Amino acid sequence: MATTAPTAVRGSHAKHSSGGSTDGAPMTHRQIMEALTGLLLGMFVAILSSTIVSNALPRIIGDLGGGQSAYTWVVTASLLTMTASTPLWGKLADLFSKKLLIQVALVIFVLGSAAAGLSQNPGTLIAFRAVQGIGMGGLSALAQIIMAAMIAPRERGRYNGYLGATFATAMVGGPLVGGVITDTSWLGWRWCFYVGVPFAVIALIVLQRTLHLPAVRRKVKVDWAGAFLISAAVCLLLVWVTFAGDKYEWLSWQTYAMVGGSVVLGLLFVLVEAKASEPIIPLRLFRNRTITLASLASLFVGVAMFSGTVFFSQYFQLARDKSPTMSGVMTIPMIGGLFVASTVSGQVITRTGRWKGWLIGGGVLVTAGLGLLGTMRYDTEYWHIAIFMALLGLGVGMMMQNLVLCTQNQVDPTDLGAASSTVTFFRSLGGAMGVSALGAVLAHRITDYVKDGLAGLGSQAASFGHAGTGDGSIPDLAALPAPVRTVVESAYGHGVADVFLYSAPLALLALLMALFIKEVPLRTRGAMAEAAEVPTAAPAPAPAPVEQEASVEQTGPVAATADAAESGGAGGGIPVRGCVRGAEGTPVARAAVTLISLGGRQLGRSVTHADGGYALGAPGAGSYVLIASADGFQPQASTIVVNDEPVSYDILVSGTSGLSGVVRDARTGTPVKDAMVVVTDVRGDVLATGNTGEQGEFEFAGLVPGTVTVGVNAVGHRPAALPVEVGATGVTRVEVGLTAGARLQGIVRAAHGPLADARVTLVDAAGNLAATATTGEDGAYAFADLDSGEYTVIATGYPPVATALTVNGRGVDDHDIELGHPGE
Repeated sequence: MATTAPTAVRGSHAKHSSGGSTDGAPMTHRQIMEALTGLLLGMFVAILSSTIVSNALPRIIGDLGGGQSAYTWVVTASLLTMTASTPLWGKLADLFSKKLLIQVALVIFVLGSAAAGLSQNPGTLIAFRAVQGIGMGGLSALAQIIMAAMIAPRERGRYNGYLGATFATAMVGGPLVGGVITDTSWLGWRWCFYVGVPFAVIALIVLQRTLHLPAVRRKVKVDWAGAFLISAAVCLLLVWVTFAGDKYEWLSWQTYAMVGGSVVLGLLFVLVEAKASEPIIPLRLFRNRTITLASLASLFVGVAMFSGTVFFSQYFQLARDKSPTMSGVMTIPMIGGLFVASTVSGQVITRTGRWKGWLIGGGVLVTAGLGLLGTMRYDTEYWHIAIFMALLGLGVGMMMQNLVLCTQNQVDPTDLGAASSTVTFFRSLGGAMGVSALGAVLAHRITDYVKDGLAGLGSQAASFGHAGTGDGSIPDLAALPAPVRTVVESAYGHGVADVFLYSAPLALLALLMALFIKEVPLRTRGAMAEAAEVPTAAPAPAPAPVEQEASVEQTGPVAATADAAESGGAGGGIPVRGCVRGAEGTPVARAAVTLISLGGRQLGRSVTHADGGYALGAPGAGSYVLIASADGFQPQASTIVVNDEPVSYDILVSGTSGLSGVVRDARTGTPVKDAMVVVTDVRGDVLATGNTGEQGEFEFAGLVPGTVTVGVNAVGHRPAALPVEVGATGVTRVEVGLTAGARLQGIVRAAHGPLADARVTLVDAAGNLAATATTGEDGAYAFADLDSGEYTVIATGYPPVATALTVNGRGVDDHDIELGHPGE
């Protein structure tokens, strides 16, 4: 197909040479991959720098003189600031340049990493890890947001696979590299923080060269009050979870003060967000059930994802006495499962467009994996643990990216950043709270198990001294006598298993959330393409019931379209103008109107304004075809004739609607399962077919508004058909009652046995012929779908026999007939 005629472009180039498009057209695979190169490299640096310290942490905390509480806070500090900053990064992405923001996030992360390598005590390390977390929040949120801006939801599963592969590679490589660095005497653990700096510099250069996104100009007002309140509420809650049961009792004035303070801050946050013009987390998003359920599911998935990466290093090093390097090697099954699941699920979702099944399967696997890991001990066979880890990795890989995908599929481009970061925020919040709470639980459980184990050692326990967990420090296994060492290893093995066991119910909750998420077909356009179609001459419409779009000043071909509309036609020529209207003459905004020749060449394209208006330019007199299409409407093609004067032509499009209902027994009201439902149009053509579910329900989507006939047939019931008027919008609901139909059957016999070819006639009480049948070789006959009442059955073949009987109108009645010759 030929390209459209050149248009006057104002303010920017129509398309960058690589890495992005500013004209709203879908990006090619090559352009997307070029843009993703720097994006994925930045993600790789962040994840590598985060995971590279996981296997080094026992050594780091030991060298810096910290204990189990410091171990937990080194992890929690970065998760805390990542959680608190994620909504702010997401909102900033809706207001400022996404490219600039991700570069800033990368710089912050690298500076925090380098400073962490200079730490001389646990407090300093925790502080710089908090700085790292701010950068991590930006990278994790912006990577999803930029991908959603460039790629349509239907295609995003394919590229989410690349993101999952990058995530898995860094997750595998980080612990391995960190273990090798820690075990290498001439390097030392500080290089775990330095090694990512060169990669970060390369990522910044690549991002600058390959990532090109359209400029968005709008008045901005950052909701700093909301950012402060959500950060304060989360921080106070995590501080309480960390120290409760250790520094103070769970039920104490400190608990009441901190939990109460978090609640008050949370309520203030809600009040501020309700009034803010640019809220950090738009509360209206939660009117959408999918976004609410996905956020809650992400909260629980975060616990499983982060607890696995944090506590496995302690298990393998302190319960199984493995080196940091081997500790990284032994976690490969979990990371391999995550890699396979995220890659395969992404490819399949792109081909099929179906994503909910992956969420359900992921929830089942995460729950099973955590539950099985809860049974492990310090001496459990490794191949058992490898299988359990693989199940956990597969489950997390299926759920993590797809929860973001289903959310991004539900929101308007102007809220893409806020919605994406909301799901990421809840995932990070779950991870931060999970690591904090489970770390405190682990410390308590280990102390209890050590005390129980030492009680049976008698005098040998005296040598334990301060080298173990009795005072909250990380034990030095090499310095312990064999019996005490076994006690400590057993305590860590059992304690870490308890952590996973306590996480399993949370994974089950994530599964329940996923079950109630409604599967909505994935959109086929990326956010940039959708945003580019927002006209500049009028404010964008507000899609109900969730969104209310912001006014965005666009540059490039969209402005050119508006200019063309004002001047009479795109690219000159004879003007063709009009409106695209839907049901009852309502204007259809953001509909695409394409002008093509009778030979199939595209000659022009326009996007309708809020009033449904469009303007095109025909190259000359002749016949052309106008094609109008819009989300939620059936495409409409019309032939127009253009002479030497402007043409005014309005296009009417029909919306696609849904039909749902339930089939019940008319007498008892009970649902009828497996009933066949057929929908036909006025010409008798079949539009849709299906079977009812467990509760007698059925649902069809994509129907054209108008009168249809719904026919229903079910075993043991009389068929029913009724006309239904499908509305222009929404889902029309209908209830069908089926009358139970009786079945009369039997065998016609003669003296020698069943009689074939006998004719059986059924006459009702009024003498009307109800039905006839001829017996087969077995002498059997049957009448179905009978009403209750009095009937007469007449059988002929030999001299006829007539019998009166009563049919009860439900179930099956048996009536055998004996025929014989006279005198027999």
